Amino acid sequence: MIIDTHSHLSFKAYNTDRDEVIKRNLENGVVCIDVGTDYNSSKKAVELAKKYENIYASVGMHPEVVDEEFDKEKYIELAKSKKIVAIGEIGLDYKFKNEGQKKLFIEQLELAKELNLPVIIHCRAAHNDVLEILKNYKLSGVIHCFTGNWQEAQKYLELGFYLGINGIIDKLNLDEVIKNCSLDKILVETDCPYLTPKEEGTKRNEPIFVKHVIQKIAGLREITFDEVASATFQNAKNLFRI
Repeated sequence: MIIDTHSHLSFKAYNTDRDEVIKRNLENGVVCIDVGTDYNSSKKAVELAKKYENIYASVGMHPEVVDEEFDKEKYIELAKSKKIVAIGEIGLDYKFKNEGQKKLFIEQLELAKELNLPVIIHCRAAHNDVLEILKNYKLSGVIHCFTGNWQEAQKYLELGFYLGINGIIDKLNLDEVIKNCSLDKILVETDCPYLTPKEEGTKRNEPIFVKHVIQKIAGLREITFDEVASATFQNAKNLFRI
């Protein structure tokens, strides 16, 4: 079994063949966490998780959609599902200049604390602020699509967070982070339909392609594919309580 801890199967990119994609996951022993980025995608993620045994869900609002009203009660209602394993995708993204990101981030951290759920953190060009905010919360979680350096990684690890590694490693040099980070603090993910591993060319990304991320981590650490797959699956079980 392998696990993709960050997918977006509820996105419209899968509207024509979603069931077929999920069937491929099942046939290849792939479990995935479908991650919401606003209320609608969060609701769809919950519905997928209820329908398929190999899918879990996370609910939250991405910083890009800060203009959408955050209705805490609606998210609490979604989180009643037993297949909900985290609050996310939440965080800060300074590519976008929209106001209110910090307020939205903090509101959702408070929600995670209230519901006793881990968080899935999105961070782009905002490591200092994300770290400063997280220091005020004793939460567990993962820094999705980690793009920082080893020094920044260590700060997240000191707070107890995991690092999410995906196809971004084809674009950024994360060798130092991957080699130095304890294997029991690494999660693997796809962020599908985005960040398709280069081995799959220009295809839309799918959870099954997380195998390429696992293989690259194994190569860098000079261990086997199965060792990485087993460790990262156990890490996901530990964090998300699945």
